[in-house]
Amino acid sequence: MELKVATNGFMEELGRGVFATVFKGVLASGDGKCVAVKRLDTTVGENDLKFRAEACSIGRTSHQNLVQLLGFCNEGQRRILVYEFMSNGSLESLLCGESRPSLNQRKEIALGTARGLLYLHECSSQIIQGDIMPQNILLDDSFTTRIADFGIAKLLKIDQTRTTTRFRGTKGYVAPEWFKSSPVTEKIICCRKHYEAKIEDAKIEDEDQMILADWAYNLL
Repeated sequence: MELKVATNGFMEELGRGVFATVFKGVLASGDGKCVAVKRLDTTVGENDLKFRAEACSIGRTSHQNLVQLLGFCNEGQRRILVYEFMSNGSLESLLCGESRPSLNQRKEIALGTARGLLYLHECSSQIIQGDIMPQNILLDDSFTTRIADFGIAKLLKIDQTRTTTRFRGTKGYVAPEWFKSSPVTEKIICCRKHYEAKIEDAKIEDEDQMILADWAYNLL
């Protein structure tokens, strides 16, 4: 009920994905802090204890380049995650907007993303984001990079935390090594920041054309 009030009945939608919808909310308690409320599909995360354990594990992660999980709800069929609200939106909106980021901004975004990924790979939970793309890289009030949606796959029962897995993330943004032969290496989406172009969602039969590095090379 508190989250329903905070989001005004889940009225202001910020984004929608395959497994969840995100709404903007304002907490009634404290100083009226803005939050992002991610409502997961009711068909996922059936095990209450497992969901709670995984959510608590994600909540314990703390780094300046990660979006902080503030709380969660798992009452009945409800599966809701409450995150910090990122006022400057996503890297996707920045790259596609009228105001282009400077070279220094792009460098700082790339470094922030790399630091966040390194922390996830080396923390006790060893979380692999697996779907790092402009939509999942958010920017706070000072345009500091914040990685979002890390660890979500475990809550949705998608196995993306192993070094070899069938889960490949979003086509067009997956590291070439993982797409072609499965082992995971640390990669960031520098090519996208450099070219400021949008990868088309059209279906491509040739898998090699879905590799970001190959796509960038063809633009040269």
